[in-house]
Amino acid sequence: MLDCYDIAEKLQLTSKLLELHDGNSFKIKALQGAAFRLSKMQITSEDFTEEKLIKAQIIGKSIAKTAIEIAHTGTSAELLKLIQDTPEGVVQMLSIKGIGPKKVRQLWRELEVESPAELLYACYENRLVDLKGFGQKTQQSIKENIEFLQASSGKAHYASVETLADEVIEELKELPYVSNISATGALYRKCEILEALTFLIASDETFEHHFESPIPIQLIFTTDDDFYYQLVKTSSNEKHLEKIQFHTLSSTKFLSEKEVYEALNQPYFLPEWRDGLFDERIISQYPTHLLEEKQLKGALHNHSTYSDGAHSIAEMAQYCMQLGYEYFGIADHSKSATYANGMKEDTVVQQHKEIDELNKQFKTKNRAFKILKGIECDILYDGSLDYSNEILSSFDYVVASIHQHFKMDEEKATNRLIKAIENPYTTILGHPTGRLLLGRLGYPIHHKKVIDACAANKVVIELNAHPYRLDIDWRWIPYCMEKGVCISINPDAHEKKGLHDMHFGVCVARKGLLSKDFCFNALSLSEIEKYMG
Repeated sequence: MLDCYDIAEKLQLTSKLLELHDGNSFKIKALQGAAFRLSKMQITSEDFTEEKLIKAQIIGKSIAKTAIEIAHTGTSAELLKLIQDTPEGVVQMLSIKGIGPKKVRQLWRELEVESPAELLYACYENRLVDLKGFGQKTQQSIKENIEFLQASSGKAHYASVETLADEVIEELKELPYVSNISATGALYRKCEILEALTFLIASDETFEHHFESPIPIQLIFTTDDDFYYQLVKTSSNEKHLEKIQFHTLSSTKFLSEKEVYEALNQPYFLPEWRDGLFDERIISQYPTHLLEEKQLKGALHNHSTYSDGAHSIAEMAQYCMQLGYEYFGIADHSKSATYANGMKEDTVVQQHKEIDELNKQFKTKNRAFKILKGIECDILYDGSLDYSNEILSSFDYVVASIHQHFKMDEEKATNRLIKAIENPYTTILGHPTGRLLLGRLGYPIHHKKVIDACAANKVVIELNAHPYRLDIDWRWIPYCMEKGVCISINPDAHEKKGLHDMHFGVCVARKGLLSKDFCFNALSLSEIEKYMG
């Protein structure tokens, strides 16, 4: 039998779900009161009967039966029905500090947010700021509370711990008994999601760490002589070690990781490639001009205050120029994205006039820089785009993306994307699967058919660099290059600092062997203007 605290939690959840579904207010208050009183009590199983609970005035008659049912079965018929009628992620949202059932219902119904991760992403996109009853402070509070919950879930986005990992290495380097140190494991491979931060340390002494981290920190100790042997071993998964026949090594003493691969008669596999997915043939074929972050010339998927961004076009563009780029592409949301203040046709005209004026100002400066007129155009349920051809033709380029109606099977999702790809105004296919890492699985698509359609229609595929997306998945980049499809690494920035997410896009692009020749925004301003006509 459950204890009083557990029963109280179930009653509390029942009250929240009833309120979420706009249930009877008197019953909701009665459940809340009963849950509060029970949570403070210690009652033996013998005394936990309907009669004794009512007599002790702990629970009213209407709820006593439900409490007994929960005590003996772990749930109630009413609770099961409420859970069945509510998306799992929405139930999870009820546990976020700072928002009650009414606000969760508003987010669910008005913004179509169905999980804590989707809600966090909505906060990053500033979608809560103008929502009735929310505002900037509430949005920031929700963001912080979700991040706290995620940090304690046992997994973390690579982006959220990269700086911490660098700090750990720098601090441990200073210890007199540490002669060498490196990140290793999934951290060294720059995997999108991490369950631990692992470090290899050459030291005569073993010691414990004292760093605060959202995920476990693991220290592996070795000797100076064995350091590079162990670094290749601990940074590779079993599949990679098997492919390179690591077990055949007759020595463990090497002066570099490259020496390890030379001893195995293998090409050098960068740490990012040690997931066991690529073999010697692919490695020798693609990394000739492996993309470097410094080769990016511009960012093409960004938002401003015209839709759901935090900064103006001028502020975003100027910051982009400060980062050393040659062009800044604005791609605010189209009109169907009402939740993101999507632009209506007259707003598009207004925005284009502002861009023209800003570009005149940039022309007077010493260096070449230009704002390009783009749009993140919603792919509607039937695969059509969100504006007439007349409006679409006014943009320099179009990023076509799905933002609504995610519940599709593979055939529907694939056909929907292909129809959008075949639209003559589509330049870039945005975040193809709609996934949010650690938050929402992408809708299923037939990747080869989608990539083939992009090849046939000369459409670029986005690698959305936001750490929650990283979509297209890097594992499909070799197939894109095989088919001649370029990748555009886009930050999907909704504020100035979001432009720095380009770094994480490059991290996974390199995992996928992306070369400079196949990176769309490695083109110079003159080259990209020529491409866009």
